[in-house]
Amino acid sequence: MVFPEFRPRRMRRTETFRAMIRETRLVPEQMIYPLFVLPGKGLRQEVASMPGVFRLSVDQLAKEAKDCLALGVRSVILFGLPEKKDGLGSGAYAKNGIIQQAIRELKHKVPEMTVVTDVCLCEYTDHGHCGCLAGHEVDNDATLELLAKTALSHAQAGADMVAPSDMMDGRVSEIRTALDENSFHMVPIMSYAVKYASAFYGPFRDAAECAPQFGDRRSYQMDPANSKEALREATLDVEEGADILMVKPALAYLDIISRLHDEFDLPVAAYQVSGEYAMIKAAAEKGWIDGERVMAESLIAIRRAGADIILTYFAKEMAKLLTEGK
Repeated sequence: MVFPEFRPRRMRRTETFRAMIRETRLVPEQMIYPLFVLPGKGLRQEVASMPGVFRLSVDQLAKEAKDCLALGVRSVILFGLPEKKDGLGSGAYAKNGIIQQAIRELKHKVPEMTVVTDVCLCEYTDHGHCGCLAGHEVDNDATLELLAKTALSHAQAGADMVAPSDMMDGRVSEIRTALDENSFHMVPIMSYAVKYASAFYGPFRDAAECAPQFGDRRSYQMDPANSKEALREATLDVEEGADILMVKPALAYLDIISRLHDEFDLPVAAYQVSGEYAMIKAAAEKGWIDGERVMAESLIAIRRAGADIILTYFAKEMAKLLTEGK
């Protein structure tokens, strides 16, 4: 047998060689760690469907943030569970709402932590939808004002970046205008530009107690079958002033991440969502997979597809492996 002159295995033979030519790398600074915040004191409640993920009271946030920073994870995104819910989601934009309290706590005690906030109403409405209702339909245009009020209240509390996840048409423009008119020109918007109506969100809805009380969200979140529509959604958000474009979920939509990376010159974020996390954890617990390796491989895949930023519940766990040189 005559072998070719080039043998690819030569450069796979040792870890030093493999690391030397590795094309895609993960670093902790690229990851954003989601945190769920609930009322009360001294609370750390594990989410049953998301092992290792906790709902924390405000007084527990500083310790969690310091743990993240020690591992090199410099950013968190906050999701709130209010004491009360109503039809307009007023807890989302209340001056002393749960997220507003959480922002102030983190910026006071861990000022070096970058605090990103989810801007949506689903966690705060008694019907569980992402906007206010007109009958049984989400009223897109009436919701825009409430989303802008929410984003502005987060900025006033000290948020470093806001991330609208509602998928209402025109919300990026409305939020950008509200921030700029109130001298928050330097607060960026990380838009959930391409958010699919996915079945991978189940554990999150358990954690945030935000499942719709009727119907579903397919009238405003994207159809999983569509990719051209993703480009139209992202284009609109770019034109309206988004600073970062996000794709959610991640692993089932690597093609969409890649398309956005190729089509736009803005940074692309991807959200490795609760269902993706829970499946890996469950299979690892059963001994069916090597959890650490699958975690790392899945995150590398998201980066390789073109994501500059990854929102992931694995942020701390992956950062720990990276700091240990694994």
